Amino acid sequence: MTRGGLGATYLGEGRCRFTVWAPLAEKVEVRLLAPRARVAPLDQGEGGYHHVVLEGVEPGSLYLFRLDGGRERPDPASRSQPEGVLGPSEVTDPQFPWQDAAWVGPRLRDYVLYEAHVGTFTREGTFDAILPHLSDLKDLGVTALELMPVAQFPGSRNWGYDGVFPFAVQDSYGGPAGLKRLVDACHREGLAVVLDVVYNHLGPEGNTVGEFGPYFSERYRSPWGAAINFDGPGSDEVRRFFIENALAWVTDYHVDALRLDALHAILDLSARPFLAELAAAVRERAARLNRRVYLIAESDLNDPKLVQSPEAGGYGLDAQWNDDFHHALHALLTGERTGYYEDFGTVADLSRAFTDAYVYAGQYSTYRRRRHGASSRALPAQRFVVFAQNHDQVGNRMRGERLSALVPFEALKLAAAVVLLSPYLPLLFMGEEYGETAPFPYFISHSDPALIEAVRRGRREEFAAFRWQGEPLDPQDEATFLGAKLDHRLREQGTHRVLREYYRELLRLRREVPALARL
Repeated sequence: MTRGGLGATYLGEGRCRFTVWAPLAEKVEVRLLAPRARVAPLDQGEGGYHHVVLEGVEPGSLYLFRLDGGRERPDPASRSQPEGVLGPSEVTDPQFPWQDAAWVGPRLRDYVLYEAHVGTFTREGTFDAILPHLSDLKDLGVTALELMPVAQFPGSRNWGYDGVFPFAVQDSYGGPAGLKRLVDACHREGLAVVLDVVYNHLGPEGNTVGEFGPYFSERYRSPWGAAINFDGPGSDEVRRFFIENALAWVTDYHVDALRLDALHAILDLSARPFLAELAAAVRERAARLNRRVYLIAESDLNDPKLVQSPEAGGYGLDAQWNDDFHHALHALLTGERTGYYEDFGTVADLSRAFTDAYVYAGQYSTYRRRRHGASSRALPAQRFVVFAQNHDQVGNRMRGERLSALVPFEALKLAAAVVLLSPYLPLLFMGEEYGETAPFPYFISHSDPALIEAVRRGRREEFAAFRWQGEPLDPQDEATFLGAKLDHRLREQGTHRVLREYYRELLRLRREVPALARL
């Protein structure tokens, strides 16, 4: 096996190393398309790895891997897909003029997270277009910008959870260089950067990694299709692929934390679970880089093991999203009692969320028709991220309505106080701080008609439990995406401006009043 990184690694002076794990192929070649077309064989090493170092290859060169003299596919560890998920991979230049050499990052307890979708945060929908807004976020009291997934996905508009190239940065957002410019600028402003990553599945369109190796398990199914193989034959190298991905975001892009999507969909019965191995690898890399780096879990299992220490039998992740807090607050504010909100609706539920984090810690859940969760009371508050809104809770409504469309102005202020003065790590969803009125529905830009129709059908089925009336917005329609873009002008107008100043003052109190800063 060759060590030194998967994919195309530019070594300088026109030399590039290509490494791919392809145990299902007898022979692997790299076909360079531009600027000079040629084909070169890779040497087969141990464990199904193939590698070669070629001369005359510069950043910007386009390439495909040819498997057994026939099929040509993009690199599973591609760093750039300038022609989309169905096009060739691109060799990238690892050099970047970073200016954050002294950056260490904030302590976890000081995180105030601001979740943003790159494509809808600005009219332009790019990394560079976010830069002028960073000083406003800092002035508000935000300490960490959290980006929804930026790994290459099909088309130009998507939430990001349909990514099929985990290492590649979405080209329509600005690609690898654009993300680096954003992270560097955040650090200059004193803001940490959290990146949402998806290790529980890969998207359906352009997904060809299964032709290279046993990336998927036949024993499990995820809600989105084939589950990742984290505990079957070949799983050591699958784990390496995703751990190397996490380390690339931390090392090559200087990201400060990773939000790990839907960990309840990672099925792994091994004695040393993938998540524990991932946490150990990231801790080791953070120590080597002399930076604070965190892993933040999303899971609907209410399982404290995710954030318990390895010594206590846990996985050693640093924090976890707490949906119970949101559900308890939302049910009280809106009166909604359908879907998963049927388990909530009393002040006692919200009180328990404040004292215990999980509302459901082993008692019977009417919605699930079984007992749910385990006690998290022994864990410190900084292990939990809470929110009144986020991409899921807004975007998984039939019309993508924000809280500003559901409750009166005074209730928006109440929601802000409940979240920002809680003992937990607060998260704001972009535009929440001034009462943005644009909805945030689900949107895609797939090219396969059958897949598009399957997504439409799936969304309708998801909404059935909530008994919402009407027809959902068409996720494939570009108007659905364009209608989700923020109108930042609102923050200077009327009650929108009042609400933003209210958020700003609450965050100042949280930061400066000892009784609130150290609950």
